[in-house]
This record gives sequence, structure tokens and C-alpha cells, in this order.
Amino acid sequence: MNSFPHNVKVISTLRFLEGGNSKEGFNNFNLALHVNDNHNLVKENRALLVNHYNLPSTPAWINQVHSNISIDAELISSKVDADASYTRKSGVVCAVLTADCLPVFVSNKEGTIVGVAHAGWRGLANGIIESLIYSFDCDGKDLVVHLGPAISKLFFEVGKEVKLQYLSKNKNFESCFSCLNNKYYLDLYGAARLILKSCGISSISGGDRCTYGEPDEYFSYRRDGNYSGRMAHLIWMAKV
Repeated sequence: MNSFPHNVKVISTLRFLEGGNSKEGFNNFNLALHVNDNHNLVKENRALLVNHYNLPSTPAWINQVHSNISIDAELISSKVDADASYTRKSGVVCAVLTADCLPVFVSNKEGTIVGVAHAGWRGLANGIIESLIYSFDCDGKDLVVHLGPAISKLFFEVGKEVKLQYLSKNKNFESCFSCLNNKYYLDLYGAARLILKSCGISSISGGDRCTYGEPDEYFSYRRDGNYSGRMAHLIWMAKV
């Protein structure tokens, strides 16, 4: 991971944590309420999340809808539709949930603003990364980015219409697709890097894991379907 400022804290949970409560396909540390898991068990897992990682506050959960909406986490009083959040206030925990989509962590080099985006293929095409970056209101060279665990190109088959949608936005996305036996595959990591570099950001780390191919570590909706849980990806600034 790139060197975030010392006061910036980043966590990507795994599918298992000692004390986790979810059962069966959600075993054992599912953190999403919108899947078919028992809500009481998920709430227990969320409490465990706060206690285990000694979080400074309850994460500011959002209702992810594959949009380009980025919101100030400090202003979230109830769950709102968005796919990224950011904060300039220490102790506020920005959060997204994933199970194949790409979590994108961002901080400025001074450690005075942080954020995280939920970037699946729809979110990337819709501009969620650009939306979050614009919220920082600073030059890309002043930002540090880490790409959390997502599905790799090897397993991420998409339709031809997805490729056409990307190319209609930017022809350079051609390099993020491959075709094998008339099937198209998308490199989420590559697409995110292309977008970030177009925003002037060169300090980028991560992009070397695969949620689909590492079942002992991660949930994967493509692999497990409706019985896939979700990991949480958190970023905040410690109070100093």
C-alpha cells in the first residue's frame, strides 16, 4: 500500500473474523444488511467490527446504487443513495461494502481529507471515481490512492455492450478488455488506474488481489451468487 499519512487509517475486512456470527454461505463475517443474511447476526457483526478494530465511530454506511454520487460522510444522518463518501473531520469513518466491485481509497498527502468509492463496472462507467476525486478539490499530484480487493480480469466476464459503453466514454479503455472465445473480460483495476491517471494521480497502489479466486479470504457475488456476503472497506483520520 502507498504510504498514506500516519493519521490515515485504512481497513479492508476479510470474510472471516474470530467471533463472526453469520452462518452458511455468509460464513462468517458478512457486514451487509441488504443480502439474505439474518439482520440480527449482521448487526452483531457490525458491532464486532467497531469493537475489534477500535473504530472511533460507527461507519457512515451508504445505500450503494452504482451511481456517481459522492457525499460528505459527516452529513449522513440516515442511509442515503451514494457510492462514495469523504470527510475532512477526524474520527468520521467512511465506508463501502463490496463482493467483487472495486473499493478505491483516497487521501490527500497532508492527511486532512479522505474518502472511499464503491466502483463496479457501472460505477466506473458512470464516473464515481472522478466524482470522489473532484470532492477533494485539489491537484491529483497531491493525492494518494489504494485499490482494494476486487474481482480480477481473469474471472470478470462482461457483455459486448459493456465494452461499447466504456469505449464511448474513452477509447483508451480498449486496453482494459480482452476477448476469448467470443467472451469479453474487463480489468477493473486497469480501468480504475486509467481514470486516476487522467485525473493527474500517479501515486497508486494495490490491484493485485482477486475476490473470485481467493474464496478463503473474500466474498464474491460472481462466485457465490445470492448467498455471498459483503466485506467492508473503511477509511478515516485518527484524532491527534
